[in-house]
Amino acid sequence: METINNLLQRMTKESSHWESSGDRRHVFLQCYTLMSRNMYVSIEEKHFSDPLWVSTLLVRFSDYYFEALDLYQSEHPHVPSVWKQAHDASKNPEPHVLQNLLLGVNAHINYDLPLTLYDCMEQEWISADPDKRTKRKNDHELVNQVIANSIDAVQDNIIKPLSPSLAFLDKLMGRMDEWLLSKMIVSWRSDVWNVSQLLLEAKSPDVREEIRQRQELQVLKRGEQLFNLF
Repeated sequence: METINNLLQRMTKESSHWESSGDRRHVFLQCYTLMSRNMYVSIEEKHFSDPLWVSTLLVRFSDYYFEALDLYQSEHPHVPSVWKQAHDASKNPEPHVLQNLLLGVNAHINYDLPLTLYDCMEQEWISADPDKRTKRKNDHELVNQVIANSIDAVQDNIIKPLSPSLAFLDKLMGRMDEWLLSKMIVSWRSDVWNVSQLLLEAKSPDVREEIRQRQELQVLKRGEQLFNLF
């Protein structure tokens, strides 16, 4: 899986540069890198029914992130609005680092992931039998366990060093806050699977585009709520 190794190297290089320059975009990207590395281990250990498909999904997922990043950094007019929202917030000193993280997670999971799932299933979906469709969904849901197993490391190694107040909250609540974050992401991913089904079942490109635009608006609204969370 040389492609995934190259992907992890790019993530690490970019996040290290941002961290050293004080760019708060490193908060989300460090989290994303950690989870992608854990996904790579799970793929290598064959925890999924179709490791090749999951690895393809992982790489395509990252394409959406880096394509949006390149558009944003070149000030392209067609940068996805959800990523403009997340990246713009990183320049604002007011949001908490947890908000920076959640804005990135919101954009990547709720907007990029349904498009990624569509891309990785579109050619096979019509002819896929029920067993294959179930395997795809099961592999999608197995990712939730990788995320759950990564949350503590995200909290301890990325968020806490930047937020002593959150460290105090963690002591007060035990691991309840990590559990809540994990449950929220799992809920989002469940909704995303349903959106991917709508995209796959759309009768025309125009209908598919309407679904994408509707999802984009919902993700933007959630981003506004996250921005005003604290």
